[in-house]
Amino acid sequence: MYRLRVKTKSVHINTFGCQMNKADSELSLGVLMERGYRVAPDEASADVILFNTCSVRQRAEDKVYSRLAQLRQRKEENPGLLIGVLGCMAQKEAGAFFKRFPHVDMVCGTRMFDKLPDLLEKLEGNGKHLLATGEAGNITYYPKHRPPGRHTYQAFVTVIRGCDNKCSYCIVPSVRGHEISRSVDEIVAEVEALAQNGVKEVTLLGQNINTYGNDLAGGVTLGTLLQAVHDVTDIARIRFVTSHPKDMTPKTLEAMAALPRLCRHLHMPAQSGSDSVLERMGRGHTVEYYVKLIEEARRLMPDITIASDFIVGFPGETDRDFEETVRLMKAVRFQNSFIFKYSPRPGTPAAALADDVPLEVKKQRNQKLLKLQSEISLEENRKQVGKTVEVLVEGPSKNDQRRLVGRTPQNHIAVFEGRPDLHGSLTSVEVYDSTSLTLFGRFSGVLASSPENPPVVATTEDR
Repeated sequence: MYRLRVKTKSVHINTFGCQMNKADSELSLGVLMERGYRVAPDEASADVILFNTCSVRQRAEDKVYSRLAQLRQRKEENPGLLIGVLGCMAQKEAGAFFKRFPHVDMVCGTRMFDKLPDLLEKLEGNGKHLLATGEAGNITYYPKHRPPGRHTYQAFVTVIRGCDNKCSYCIVPSVRGHEISRSVDEIVAEVEALAQNGVKEVTLLGQNINTYGNDLAGGVTLGTLLQAVHDVTDIARIRFVTSHPKDMTPKTLEAMAALPRLCRHLHMPAQSGSDSVLERMGRGHTVEYYVKLIEEARRLMPDITIASDFIVGFPGETDRDFEETVRLMKAVRFQNSFIFKYSPRPGTPAAALADDVPLEVKKQRNQKLLKLQSEISLEENRKQVGKTVEVLVEGPSKNDQRRLVGRTPQNHIAVFEGRPDLHGSLTSVEVYDSTSLTLFGRFSGVLASSPENPPVVATTEDR
């Protein structure tokens, strides 16, 4: 029987989908590292290959199926290679994976990440086709040996798992389970540890972060958590995603406005600008309520930027419905939007509705929204030209290694020339040009970031 030796255990995780999946991959690597695994830089050098999957859209699933098919021959050549599927697709498809891909060894659901070392040990000792999708109430363990996020100075921190909303198109509640909030003390302890390890920016995560604390005693809310994390003085920036309009309140916006190190950026998906479509989607909010939230956010924080998601071609969406979405986009002037063509997800209430918008119409609507958003983004970004903004440097630009790239508190992407040792620093950048996606600037200095001298907020004009 093939068995991995401790000194040669290596694992590579391929992550698909949302930021929550990225955080779960970090968590998985953390628990595996605590048990003696090392992180392989690529699939070719790994003893264990894991796919952390997404089921929100068919395209995300198709990518996983394609990658798994590509590994069939390698598995035949190296039977000792262990292949596992994690996350939402694992929870949804369960044992069906083994029928379609017999070379897959393990399927691990969305609340079993902390059990990965034990599952792999069982797999090594007892053959293949190990299915672990149970324990719906499991509160995942957060390891001390936690690898950083995208960079050593940025990290994701999951604060609530699951979703209790009933959006008719969404499969998340069935694959992620009911909402379970972590305690404020536990989250603050994790953020403090990250700060001690040099992290400057944390992003608090939840499928619907606005309902954080609903299952906790003592009247805990998202505002309570934001204030507690803000008191961790070594963290320069705090972000949070994702917000459901139905559960966003003026009190949460007031809490945001009162905390200077909370980034002035809000990702709050509208999904549609038509009340009739929103009703069929089961969103629980109206266009009027959504716009009032935006107006209040901008009254309290004039420099805030707003991002959204939209689904075009939802069952029953008429030309008039779509034009209402266009009007909403023009009225709100989002910084950016993620726009998707509707595709039925088996097991969701919307799957029972007639998918009656032709694909060609979906494509046309998708392209029209993308074009409009690009025009708005360019106009908004041009307002930053001539200003000096704060940028947290993430590393070299992918398109030009001689330049650095980072983000402003308002989530603008900024590219500028600078020294390699600026990675991870808060810098001042003078913006001289822009596109719809990027600000271009000149480095003008490093900003101090300490309890005595907090980071400078990027300068923007009131809307």
